[in-house]
This record gives sequence, structure tokens and C-alpha cells, in this order.
Amino acid sequence: MTFTHDGPALVEGPIDLFTADGRTIHCDRFMVAICLCRRSKNYPLCDTSHRHRERHFE
Repeated sequence: MTFTHDGPALVEGPIDLFTADGRTIHCDRFMVAICLCRRSKNYPLCDTSHRHRERHFE
């Protein structure tokens, strides 16, 4: 698993994801992006919604 800066976690696939509500999501792609910001409409899979949020610079 690779954690990206300000984006999703990338996992080499294919994989099965087991959600908290008991669903199993099979992903047959060679690389799967897992949403970490919870803004994705396709959660737990990333839909790049993190790109549209306001950025705060320190």
C-alpha cells in the first residue's frame, strides 16, 4: 500500500474490500485508489473528490 500526499491510498490489485457495513467490493484493476478523505461519492473507492476541496497552507 502506498499513501499519497493529500490523496488516496494506492493498493496493487486485484483486491477485495470488506466494508464496515458488511459489503464486499471486488476490484479487478491492477491499481486501486482507496479514499481517505471520505468525500468520494463512490466511497471507499476514490473518485478524486479530494482535488476539489479547499486547501489550507501552513
